[in-house]
Amino acid sequence: QVQLVESGGGLVQAGGSLRLSCAASGRTFSTYAMGWFRQAPGKEREFVAHISRNGGSTYYTDSVKGRFTISRDNAKNTVYLQMNSLKPEDTAVYYCAARYRLGSSISNDYGYWGQGTQVTVSS
Repeated sequence: QVQLVESGGGLVQAGGSLRLSCAASGRTFSTYAMGWFRQAPGKEREFVAHISRNGGSTYYTDSVKGRFTISRDNAKNTVYLQMNSLKPEDTAVYYCAARYRLGSSISNDYGYWGQGTQVTVSS
C-alpha cells in the first residue's frame, strides 16, 4: 500500500513558478514509478509527466516540455514537479500517482493516487 499526499499548489500569475510535492508513505517508494496528472474543470484527467524508480528516466507531455521538471528524492519518499513559465491553461487540480515498477502516461495504469492540489494561473 502506498499513500500519497500532494502539496504546493496555489494561485500564481502567468509566467510565474510553483513547485508541487508529493509525499509517499511506506518503505517501498523506490519500487514505484511516479507520475503527475492534472484535471481542469470540465475536462478529462490528462498526463503531465512520469519518472522512473531511480529518477534516471523522465517523460513529459508535449505541452509542458521545457517548462516543467519532474524529480524525486527516494531518501525522502517524495516526488516533485517544478513548474516554470506557467500559463492560464495550466490551471487544474494536479494529482500524483504511483505505479509499481514502470512508468506510464495512462492514468488507468496507476494504482495509487493522492487527493490532488489546486493550481490556478491568472492571466
